[in-house]
Amino acid sequence: MKPKGRIITIGLSPAWDVSCRGQGLAWGRHLDLDEQVLRPAGKALNVSRALAWMRCESRACGLWGRDDYEAMHRSVQSLQKFLRVGMTAVEGCTRRNITIIDTKDRREMHLRCRSGLATPASLARLNGNLGRTVCPDETCVFSGAMPAGDLLDPVVALVETCRQQGGRIVVDTHGPVLKRLVEAGLPWLIAPNVEELGELLGAPVPNTPTRLVAAARTLLEQVPTILISRGSKGAIVVSEKGVWTGHATARHRVLETVGCGDYLLAGFLAGCRQGKGLRAALTTAVQAATARAWSLTEAHTWAQARRQIDVEVETT
Repeated sequence: MKPKGRIITIGLSPAWDVSCRGQGLAWGRHLDLDEQVLRPAGKALNVSRALAWMRCESRACGLWGRDDYEAMHRSVQSLQKFLRVGMTAVEGCTRRNITIIDTKDRREMHLRCRSGLATPASLARLNGNLGRTVCPDETCVFSGAMPAGDLLDPVVALVETCRQQGGRIVVDTHGPVLKRLVEAGLPWLIAPNVEELGELLGAPVPNTPTRLVAAARTLLEQVPTILISRGSKGAIVVSEKGVWTGHATARHRVLETVGCGDYLLAGFLAGCRQGKGLRAALTTAVQAATARAWSLTEAHTWAQARRQIDVEVETT
């Protein structure tokens, strides 16, 4: 069935991504960078950005720091034809995450700060805004790290509000929040990687189609669709309607690893909106993730990139 309504992405741990590229980077050295890029991100906004690249509209909601809200808004203006900003501005400044990429030795380092924007008060404000924003048949994508502990109940309440408004719930997170949402039967789709699937089930799952499918099938009574990211091996969709495995057929040097999962999810959602079924959606998802891995998303259009990527999808 072809989804109706908007795609709304919702992030509780947004960030500015600072990406630094250089050659021969090492401790104790003083070197000039080849490139430094600063952009508003977090997994939920990354999904919206990927959708915009694929010329698929979405609305980006969730939390953002009031101190740098206008800077974020200006930064995404070039995408405004396909990306509408509806963030809830809350007290504070949005964190910065740093990725250091050594292009000579093909090494990466990821430095992450903790997000402090989620509080009982900010989550209550966001809940009220979502209650006024979400309409029936819209797809609500909760993506990225989500606080647990004392904030677990308010986070779950956000998802329940979207569900009560008639939203179709997609969840791409991990830890106690994912487990609680699955146990409550709230999501239509979850999108774990192999490690996150094992964490959800309480035991590691080998990265083989047979073992992943068997593990995912135990969740189908609670979640009707499961998209599993397998890294360089592609992805698997396990659903009540069938099981499909997909991977890119060509070998190519991987230039980007950050954000591939976000492009996989965005591609799957974009594919679902075309109404051609889960098999076709998986094909689109693997093409989008591969385009990100091959660093085609900056200098190429979606139409140009997908022509370079052949995907093999098999029914399991």
